[in-house]
Amino acid sequence: PYCAAYVHFNKKLGTILGFNKEVPAEVAHTIAMQATAMAPVSIDIADCPADVVEHERKIAIEAMKQDPKNANKPEEILAKIAEGKMRKFYEENTLLNQVVVGEKETIADFIHKTDKEATVIAYKRFALGE
Repeated sequence: PYCAAYVHFNKKLGTILGFNKEVPAEVAHTIAMQATAMAPVSIDIADCPADVVEHERKIAIEAMKQDPKNANKPEEILAKIAEGKMRKFYEENTLLNQVVVGEKETIADFIHKTDKEATVIAYKRFALGE
């Protein structure tokens, strides 16, 4: 129902966002700039590609196994630590869970300040030369 676009000043990066309803232009612009700059892998946790999640989880587990202070910890403890690392991954790599650049709130909270029902439902980032 509502789209916003942003093209970076270098004319090589851009983003198109789709919202489930109209949001203020300045909110849409801020989110489009964030998506362009931060290149999230998905909109939210639920739509994060399974292969990416599995890859990141393997990296987290392998890093823990290489760390001498984690060497003797039980598997269930390592799994909990890995889940903590995955939460951090989602915070950094899913658009709605990222913190707005220069702020302390997430993109989802930033949108919900203006409209509790509004959210991003589509996202496409473009990069010239990639």
